[in-house]
Amino acid sequence: MGLAPNPPALAQDPPSPAAPDAADPDDLASLKVVPARHYGRWVAAAIVLVIVSQFIHGLATNPGWDWSTFADFLTLDTIVHAVGVTLQLTLYATVLGFALGIVLAFMRLSDNAVLQTGAWTYIWAFRSIPLIVQLLFWFNLSYLYRRLGFGIPFGPTLWSFDTNALVGAIGAAVIGLSLHEAAYSAEIVRSGVISVDGGQLEAAAALGIPRLRQLRRIVLPQAMRAILPNAANQVISLFKGTSIVSVMAIGELFYQVQVIYGRNGRVVPLLMVATVWYILLTTLLSIAQYYVERYFARGAERDPPPTPLQRARTFARNLRTAAAQRTEAVQPGILALKTPGGAE
Repeated sequence: MGLAPNPPALAQDPPSPAAPDAADPDDLASLKVVPARHYGRWVAAAIVLVIVSQFIHGLATNPGWDWSTFADFLTLDTIVHAVGVTLQLTLYATVLGFALGIVLAFMRLSDNAVLQTGAWTYIWAFRSIPLIVQLLFWFNLSYLYRRLGFGIPFGPTLWSFDTNALVGAIGAAVIGLSLHEAAYSAEIVRSGVISVDGGQLEAAAALGIPRLRQLRRIVLPQAMRAILPNAANQVISLFKGTSIVSVMAIGELFYQVQVIYGRNGRVVPLLMVATVWYILLTTLLSIAQYYVERYFARGAERDPPPTPLQRARTFARNLRTAAAQRTEAVQPGILALKTPGGAE
């Protein structure tokens, strides 16, 4: 029996070229890095710049703005006093409105059905009625009640007073703004309180912490982070909304502007006076809001971002350091000559 012939040799694959080493740093360094190009963003930015440039050009060249009249009335004593009246109305309404709003918020969170219903009814009513109607109602309170008093319910009156003597224009404005503000601030406070995890209150109760201390030390510090942004927006809206009391002939900012341009006919520059004051004071309120929010965010952010002032200081420090390094590179030893004991 003969041996089988040797099988034919299998064809071998041609040798593959050596694959380049993907991890070679020299090859990676030789690659050209091309940044991503966002043509849509560039077009949108160009359109925005053109619109802003045209607006600024119109402000500078259109004689209708009458900037000379604007400059004459911007710091007029009457205008400055009116700004003070506006700030007073904002302050009184904010303090009284939020004080009443906190009470209403906890009434809504109460387990008592009467308190819940009363608070809900108040909020529903004062959010439904327009502010101008509320202001005019309080301004004409003496038409319904010439005298108000305190005494035994459905019994004799122990002390009374004339509503005309007590509730004037400013008093009616403060009452109307405060009661209107309380309805909105109540919901702002309630939303912040219910944002706190209920398990924390259960843990505090298990530790025997009193309810008032739970509210003051546990609930409110955490709720403030949710309350502050909405509360600040509400205060800014209230500040601008004080212009509506001009219907009651109160000498706040917008009313005084109306009186002045009613006499001289310079409507646009006088409206710009009011606009600039509103923008300036709103900006100050926004800055205060930023720092108050940063204060209450300490527990949530261990390393908060730098403030604009801190960024400016860092930028100035970096500029001084870079300038000193350039000076030392151009004139070696100049810094050493300025040190004590350096020889010239």
